[in-house]
Amino acid sequence: MASPSAFDFYDVKSLLDEEERQIQSTVGRWVDERVEPVIADAFDAHRFPEELIPEIADLGLLGCTIDGYDCAGLNNVSYGLICQELERGDSGLRSFVSVQGSLCMYPIHAFGSEEQRQRWLPKMASAEAIGCFGLTEPDGGSDPGTMKTHAKKDGSDWILNGAKMWITNGGIAHLAIVWAMTDDGIRGFIVERGMKGFTTRDTLKKYSLRASITSELFFDSVRVPQENVLPEAKGLKAPLSCLTQARYGIAWGAIGAAIGSYKTALDFAQTRVLFGSPLTHKQTIQRRFAEMCRRITTAQLLALQLGRLKDQGKMHPTQVSMAKWNNVRMGLDVSREARDILGAGGISIEYSPIRHMLNLESVITYEGTETIHELAVGREICGGVNAF
Repeated sequence: MASPSAFDFYDVKSLLDEEERQIQSTVGRWVDERVEPVIADAFDAHRFPEELIPEIADLGLLGCTIDGYDCAGLNNVSYGLICQELERGDSGLRSFVSVQGSLCMYPIHAFGSEEQRQRWLPKMASAEAIGCFGLTEPDGGSDPGTMKTHAKKDGSDWILNGAKMWITNGGIAHLAIVWAMTDDGIRGFIVERGMKGFTTRDTLKKYSLRASITSELFFDSVRVPQENVLPEAKGLKAPLSCLTQARYGIAWGAIGAAIGSYKTALDFAQTRVLFGSPLTHKQTIQRRFAEMCRRITTAQLLALQLGRLKDQGKMHPTQVSMAKWNNVRMGLDVSREARDILGAGGISIEYSPIRHMLNLESVITYEGTETIHELAVGREICGGVNAF
């Protein structure tokens, strides 16, 4: 009987079908060959590796669960595996793909008109058009229903005013999916680069997600034509449903960051000699690696079952909350543990755990803080009582 793999202790790969395994292998190999050699320097330089975008599109990773419109039409488990492999490279890459697909292409597909789908989705699948998602505001955060960005009807057009912040891809986006308060409640708008009054400003001097573009969006009396309104995007449930799609990918992605950190620490510990023997011969170190493996394995099984439920149309948003909460916390804890095992060298850009750790400090906050997801699960368990 073969020994369990240190990186797939419960043989989760055997639970995948052939296409799912092939997709994971293809994306994993691309991350090894194209991402790993450049990502540390990109993080250090506070630069998103835009040169990789055409390759990401060629792999069919953008909007990959959408059927038609030049999209790949993959199942949700395959998408999760893609996110896992991308975030093993860096959270910034997974964030780029997640925003493009789950937060921009998904609402156009789910809430847009057929004309909007035909116009934008093929271009976004090929990366000819890049999108961003404008929901979070300076005073909004965990309570998006209090948004101050507003849109007023003016003839057949809408006049949009307000600001959004912490927007991934904002500085390079050709379009923004923007959520604004109207007289009839929250509505979704497609705001295009070049519309008068729409400007962006990149957020610099970050210590996290440095290999990712983060921006502010500003709307100063932007005139948005009626054909750019998402006709079925009405109420807060619409943007929250987009976030559910993105959080699903995050739940998988955090596993990749954990595995990347864990592998780096294990490789180091097998060759680092201390007190006459490798670190992996020490009782305390073996216990720490066993704990990391336990937590990664639990997260792998949780994510796979979540993906199967999603593919069966049975997934509930609070199940996504539990997975995002559990798996990102796991990833952050594992990357911190791995960084510590590396000793003083663990703070060097030469090793990935410090980079993953810093990135996950953002991931555990964005798209629902850990506390928000705890409360969402608690509300579901306790009869729907809202304790926010």
